[in-house]
Amino acid sequence: MSLPPQFKKDNIENIFIYHYVEEMISNYGKYITTQLTDDDITKSELPFLLRIRFGEKTTQKELVELFKVSEGYTAKILRKFEDKNYIKRYENPDNHRIKIVKLTPEGMEITDKYIEYIRDWENKVTSNMSPEEVQTLKKLLYKVVI
Repeated sequence: MSLPPQFKKDNIENIFIYHYVEEMISNYGKYITTQLTDDDITKSELPFLLRIRFGEKTTQKELVELFKVSEGYTAKILRKFEDKNYIKRYENPDNHRIKIVKLTPEGMEITDKYIEYIRDWENKVTSNMSPEEVQTLKKLLYKVVI
């Protein structure tokens, strides 16, 4: 990862966390875009599919709230995923107006591929770290997001 000039080793403690996060997001965005060239899924749609994969009883409303996007935009993405047979929407037995979104076997297969891309990116950006440092980083990031 090549960093802007303000990132100097003797100044690392004085750089805002925001700047580190911004650089990581930019680096990941460039990487994942190169991996998605043969797929129909865009960089902005991928988080929806991954959230469905790792969420329990994910609903369309939860996706709208999580990604801060419109219901129409979310419905469009979910329709696209349904057309590709990546997801199915099921009626919530407790509330028939709520649709639960789940991956199909095809959805599991395609997300497996994307998870490998993510794992590859993580390995690249942490290649100069020991396994213990990577685990420490993950623990610290968890503390930041909770």
